[in-house]
Amino acid sequence: MIMKNSSLCCSVCRLDDMGALRRRFFMQPQQTWRLFTSLWLHAGAFHVVINLFSIIFIGIHLEQEFGPLRIGIIYMLSAFIGSLLAAVFVQNNPSVGSSGSLFGLIGAAFSALTRNWKIYNDKFAALIALSFATIINILLGLLPHVDNFSSLGGFISGFLLGFVLFIDPRLGKRAENKGGLLGNSIESSISLKHKLDRPVLRSASLVLVAIIFAGGLAAVLREFDANNYCGWCHYINCIPSKKWSCNDGQIPCEVLVSSGRLTLTCTKNDNYRVFSYTNISQARIEDLCSLMCS
Repeated sequence: MIMKNSSLCCSVCRLDDMGALRRRFFMQPQQTWRLFTSLWLHAGAFHVVINLFSIIFIGIHLEQEFGPLRIGIIYMLSAFIGSLLAAVFVQNNPSVGSSGSLFGLIGAAFSALTRNWKIYNDKFAALIALSFATIINILLGLLPHVDNFSSLGGFISGFLLGFVLFIDPRLGKRAENKGGLLGNSIESSISLKHKLDRPVLRSASLVLVAIIFAGGLAAVLREFDANNYCGWCHYINCIPSKKWSCNDGQIPCEVLVSSGRLTLTCTKNDNYRVFSYTNISQARIEDLCSLMCS
C-alpha cells in the first residue's frame, strides 16, 4: 500500500496514469487530454460515494422538473468549464475534477429556486438540502487531490445555464395533462410562447457562460498560472493537516543512487529506505516519500 488511507486518496502515480491534472503536465506538449479525463476521476472510495449520492439525489429531482436533455447539457458543460478553471489554478499535485459536474447540478438547482421562487411550496426545505450538500462537498474538496476550483467553475456555469435553459416547470405539467391528439401542437404553442420568457436574463447568462468558457480555454492553452497572482488560493483546494500533505509536489526526501541501489531519506524525520533497483518513476518516488514522511 502506498497511502495510509486509500478510502480518502488514491496513490499519486495511479492518478497521474489515469489522467489527473497537474501543473507540470501542462508544461509538456499533447497533455490537454487531461482536461477531459480528470472529469471522471475520484480521489478515493469516500469521494465516489459522496459524489454519486449527491448527483443521484439532486439530478433525479432536476430531471423530473426540466427533462433529461437540459440536465444532461448542464452536467457536461459544467464539468468541462470546471475542469478549465481547475487547470488554471492547478499546482504540482495531481488533481481530479469529478465534482465539477455535481456542482453544476447544485448551481442549476439554486438557479431553478431563484427563477421560480414563488411557485415552489417546499422551497425552504430544498434550500436547506442544497446548502447541506454544498457544504459537505466543499469540505470534501479540502482534502488532497479533490479540486475545489473545479467545483467553483461547475457551480457558476450551472447557475448561469439554469437561467438559460430552464422554464416554468408548470408548463411541462400542463402539456402532459393535455395529451390526446392535440398534445404535440399544444406543447409546441407553449414552447413558442413561454419557453423563451425573460429574454434579457437568458441572453445575459448565455453571454457570461460564453465569456467564462472562452476565457478559461484561452488561459489553459496559454499555460496561464493563476497561482502567481494569488498566493493564498491553494488553501481553497487543500487545508494542511497532520494526516495528509498539501505540499506543491515538492519531495521532502533526499534521493541517492549508488551501486545499483536507490536510497530515499525523509528530511523531516530522517526515515530512510533502500531499494535494490533504480528504475522508479518520479510519481512512484513521490508516493514512497509521502508514506515515509507521514
